[in-house]
Order: sequence, then structure tokens, then C-alpha cells
Amino acid sequence: MQNNHNRLRAVLAAAFLPALLTACVSFGAKPPETLLTMRAEKAAPAGAVIDGRPQAALAVFEPTAPRKLDVTRVPVAVSDSSLAYLKDAQWVEKPTRLFQRLLAETLRAQGTRLIIDSGDAQYSATNRLSGNLIELGYDTTLRSVVMQYDAVQQMPDGSLRTRRFEHVVPNIEPDVASVGPALNQAANNVAAQVVAWVQ
Repeated sequence: MQNNHNRLRAVLAAAFLPALLTACVSFGAKPPETLLTMRAEKAAPAGAVIDGRPQAALAVFEPTAPRKLDVTRVPVAVSDSSLAYLKDAQWVEKPTRLFQRLLAETLRAQGTRLIIDSGDAQYSATNRLSGNLIELGYDTTLRSVVMQYDAVQQMPDGSLRTRRFEHVVPNIEPDVASVGPALNQAANNVAAQVVAWVQ
């Protein structure tokens, strides 16, 4: 009789265990509807090799950004003084890191110089590209995606040069299916402008 009672308790525990786990344990937040990334329109071909000393390379650093861009959500300017975030959309990682990689790859696609965008070798280079990502999001008043980037290039002699780059993609609907590709277009356009400017 005791064995039957113990067997019944074991069966009931097994039946209720999944329900208890579901109620008490969370396996992560609900994923967003869409994960956005940036893809370089121009990239170095597979097998491309460029040799050089780290000191002679161009080091591309991750840009700084205001708090509204220091997140994985896509900002939406509702007015001059209010901000929201695009529904059901999220970057796969912070947009500053994504733009750093895209810019480095666009520079690398030229095939004319050694480009470093990670590791300690960055700090050995005397030619450095950094900057500030000022805007990268959707503006409801303009119905446009807007990107602004302030580039700073440190030359081998220690001197600095700066320039602001901007690109606007107009007539964009305020949904992730429209805004996502427009963000990638804006990032690639700005990267191409920077590449033409860099010495």
C-alpha cells in the first residue's frame, strides 16, 4: 500500500513539474519582432590581403553617441522635444558598433590601405578615425530617416581634422519594414562620404 502511495505521488509530481517551472522560471524576454543590422554595400573580396605595419594603418574606432543612441532600440523623433522608439524593432547590437564595422569594411573595400577596427593594434596606429554618431533614427515631422556623424581624423603628425556628414532618406513610412532598409541606406551613404574624405 505504501509503495502504491509513493508511486502516485511521483506520478503527480512529474505531471505538475512542467507547470511549476513555467510559472517560476523565465528563459529570457520575448524577442522583438525584427532585429536590425547594418550591411556594407561595398566589401573586400574573400582572400584579399593587405600587409603593413600597425603604425601605418588606419585605425577605425567605435564612435561615441548620445544616450538615445547608446541602446539597441531605434529612436523616433516625435517633435523637437519628445522621443519614442520604433515599435517591434531592435538592433542586434548597439548602432555605434555596427556603424564602426560598416565604415571599416567600406574603407577596406578600397583595397589600398591596412584597416584595423579591433584589438590592441588600433592604438599603435598614428592615423586614427573616430567620431560621434549624432543622429540615426526616424523623424516623424520629416517622414524621413536621418543620420548625422561627426568624423574626427587624427593624422600621423598628431594634427586633427573634423567634418560633419549627413544623409536623409525621405518619404519613409513609420514602420520597421520601411525604416530598417532606410537606416542601412543612410549608414552606407555616410560611410561612402567618409571614405571619400579620409586621407
